Amino acid sequence: MNRIFYLSTCDTCKRILNSWNTDGMYLQDIKTEPITPAQLDDMINLAGSAEALFSKRARKYKELGLKNRTLSDTDIRQLILSEYTFLKRPVLLLNDQVFAGNSPKVVEAAALAIQES
Repeated sequence: MNRIFYLSTCDTCKRILNSWNTDGMYLQDIKTEPITPAQLDDMINLAGSAEALFSKRARKYKELGLKNRTLSDTDIRQLILSEYTFLKRPVLLLNDQVFAGNSPKVVEAAALAIQES
């Protein structure tokens, strides 16, 4: 199933979702419907690593002093499961592809993939 993980209170997520054709996709607000371990594992497998899905811009990243630590994929996976803000947003799962984050390059690639599907 094609799915988008996003945060409904995030203006950047809203702007990006408005630019994509999300018809037929399941929109999962990660604040009200948390990511399951199985969903995260699927994303990690598609992305190649947990780090590809990890947001170092999250407020808690600095608060917890994570900048000064070396984090393994297992550590990152647990952090994302424990605190939704550690997930880069939005994350689009589309036909066994994953697009994570809001960089212009990722957003454009995701829009193109949506258009081609």
